[in-house]
Amino acid sequence: MDPVRLALTMGLVRAFGLEAAVDVRTAKAAGESTLRLVHREDYVRAVRAASADPRAADQAYGLGTTDDPAFAGMHEASALIAGLSVGAAEAVWRGESAHAVNFTGGLHHAMPGAASGFCVYNDPAIAVARLLEMGAERVAYVDVDVHHGDGVQAAFWEDPRVLTVSMHEHPRTLFPQTGWPEETGAGPGEGGAVNLPLPAGTGDAGWLRAFHAVVPELIADFRPQVLVTQHGADTHIEDPLAHLAVSLDAQRAVMEACHDLAHRHVEGGRWVALGGGGYAVVDVVPRSWTHLVGIAAHAPVDPGSVVPASWRDEVYARTRQLAPGRMTDGLTPSWQPWEAGYDPADRVDQAVLATRRAAFPLRGLLA
Repeated sequence: MDPVRLALTMGLVRAFGLEAAVDVRTAKAAGESTLRLVHREDYVRAVRAASADPRAADQAYGLGTTDDPAFAGMHEASALIAGLSVGAAEAVWRGESAHAVNFTGGLHHAMPGAASGFCVYNDPAIAVARLLEMGAERVAYVDVDVHHGDGVQAAFWEDPRVLTVSMHEHPRTLFPQTGWPEETGAGPGEGGAVNLPLPAGTGDAGWLRAFHAVVPELIADFRPQVLVTQHGADTHIEDPLAHLAVSLDAQRAVMEACHDLAHRHVEGGRWVALGGGGYAVVDVVPRSWTHLVGIAAHAPVDPGSVVPASWRDEVYARTRQLAPGRMTDGLTPSWQPWEAGYDPADRVDQAVLATRRAAFPLRGLLA
């Protein structure tokens, strides 16, 4: 979570001239009432206390742990990230922009009463809750981070207004050990949570096949008024904290698919795109999220583009690492559509079928 990954992403956005295609805005940090749309009052109070004095961090709230160490200014930094995602959601809902990107956001593990998995405040959940507060009746959240979007799922577990879809590495092999197909929501929200856990080692063809076998049909049926997506870059084969084998080119293909889904199935094309995980902070994250910005701005970066020399110099100055040379991993991803047939011996197909059988009938769809 080294902040250099954010600085390098913004540097690459600038190097490609994408600032001319977007409206770069700041936003206020999320205030108490906004944070409490998702988080408990006692938890926010504990974060404030640890922020003022890291020695006061209460591990009962997940603070001061290995994953979520307390640091001075923790509340302010985390509330600002949440405020940026809320600002993006508000701008899209009000029609100020069809699309908005906050690549500093996507901190999807934080729970109502605890920090978790590098996440203090759950900005995706807060942004969705703010959309509901503003009058949205149907919001879809699609999470393609390698880790399960457990905190967002928990926030809307019983809320039929929100559809949460998470495609992630299988919980048998990765934190947070949740996100099984059988997790489908409860009460009035039953069928509102969809989980697609994929086996370790899944590559481009399987990852894209799984996405297209589940997500488009759900979005077309739900007809959300806003689509919120989380694009953690940690699905990449070079990421040190996970075990999928996805390329930058496949990540870009899913970004394009989310963009297309917004224009096809969401009134006004309302789309809020967030960052998330990603720990190959030089080779992967900046390139992945620069593609996201370009796609959202309707000014996509050609994957074959040479990375500007000015940015490569910035990378070396900041990290003493050599930067990648192009905006591609040199692959052209392809996949077999689900409609082409099911292979019972294929582990990805087994995962897709388990998800469809668990969730689709609850939504009145054929498994």
